[in-house]
Amino acid sequence: MQATGQELHDFAARLYPICRSISGNGVRQTLRLIGARIPLQLTEVPSGTRVFDWEVPLEWNVEDASVTDPDGKRVVDFQAHNLHLVSYSEPLQQSLSLDELAPRLHSLAARPDWIPYRTSYYKRNWGFCMRHAQREKLRSGKYQVEINTSLSRGSLTYGETVLPGRSRDEVLFVAHTCHPSLANDNTSSMSVATALAEWIASEPRRLTYRFVFAPATIGALCWLHGHRHGLGRIRHGLVLALLGDSASLTYKRSRRDDAPIDAIAGYVAGSMDAGASMLPFSPYGYDERQLCSPGFNLPVGRLTRSVNGGFPEYHTSADDPSLIRPEKLQHSFETLQQIVRVIEGDATYVNQNPHGEPMLGKRGLYSSTGGRISLADRENAMLWILNQSDGGHSLLDIAQRSGLDFNGIRAAASELEGAGLLKEKGLKKSKKTVVAKSPRASTRPVRARKTTKKRGE
Repeated sequence: MQATGQELHDFAARLYPICRSISGNGVRQTLRLIGARIPLQLTEVPSGTRVFDWEVPLEWNVEDASVTDPDGKRVVDFQAHNLHLVSYSEPLQQSLSLDELAPRLHSLAARPDWIPYRTSYYKRNWGFCMRHAQREKLRSGKYQVEINTSLSRGSLTYGETVLPGRSRDEVLFVAHTCHPSLANDNTSSMSVATALAEWIASEPRRLTYRFVFAPATIGALCWLHGHRHGLGRIRHGLVLALLGDSASLTYKRSRRDDAPIDAIAGYVAGSMDAGASMLPFSPYGYDERQLCSPGFNLPVGRLTRSVNGGFPEYHTSADDPSLIRPEKLQHSFETLQQIVRVIEGDATYVNQNPHGEPMLGKRGLYSSTGGRISLADRENAMLWILNQSDGGHSLLDIAQRSGLDFNGIRAAASELEGAGLLKEKGLKKSKKTVVAKSPRASTRPVRARKTTKKRGE
């Protein structure tokens, strides 16, 4: 399955109008749409559940919210745009003067036509966001505030899919699902992650792939809490966000700084985008903060285009579907495909004839055609592989040192292995057999229980 940029944009635009938060029906609606395309298991974590140093909050849902001016006109209307309401606003019905209302109104004087995005997850509060140009027109008088929301004992919902491979070792992809009508942040990445899972499900694979769609911070912590006994199987991981804007690719390294994913993602991003940049790890950003916290220290980096807070439209109504570009979504998708190919294809070999240069001609290796590089580069690749395959250099190491394309290095290594000149250092395998395509799983919510192992653990 090869997703096109327009298909990726269409799905991101379909997710865009949904009012999401860290809990509630908007998240479930989003996960149902994703689950219609990939096998997705939903887990419900009840309100009040202790998750490390955190507690799952009350579930929040919203029906409507508005501010009506003295003339009876809705000047702030949730139905017009869901960013108008501060996320997790408590229910309210009250009449206030403009002076009393003013502290509850949020706007951007520097961007008078944009609505800001604001939240109050863990402190009981309420508020509205509006265009500053409209706010400047408000006149004195009584304003009617109506917030038809609910804060009740419910649950937090996250979804995941596991695509088994020949090895139980895992590759983890994480995308956050808590932002409401914000396209680059983060319907772009939910769309790309969904398409990537579809593609991986249709491909043969050595490793097992796990995709997690969860609210930021508390959702990632819930997933970590429920899967802490299986985290040792994670060999590579990426947090995906902001994959649709016009900026060049940005890779943020893992806390370990030398995890294999740092070399792989850095190499691929640089080869796919001449303007790509690499950032060191910092404890600020998206869910790499949780996955790379000292108690877990997972080999997880982050792939974005712009960075969080790094473009003017960030966390405003201007982050709409017109901001994300089909060609950039497709480029992000293709970059992730190549990252997966390198993860799958990278291996470390031992030269089985290491005393001098083996005679390739008598094995027919000079005359055959193959790979995705020229004949001269193919032979050069073989010589590099044979020289470097001492059990301490991976194919990616060889591609980087030689300056040759990884795909050509991989193809040449396969020929050498077939000729008996290379032997791969062992890959831990499970008893499971990979299938061409994983069956679609139910999206029926499952109650989280501490004693219950999730699928794939």
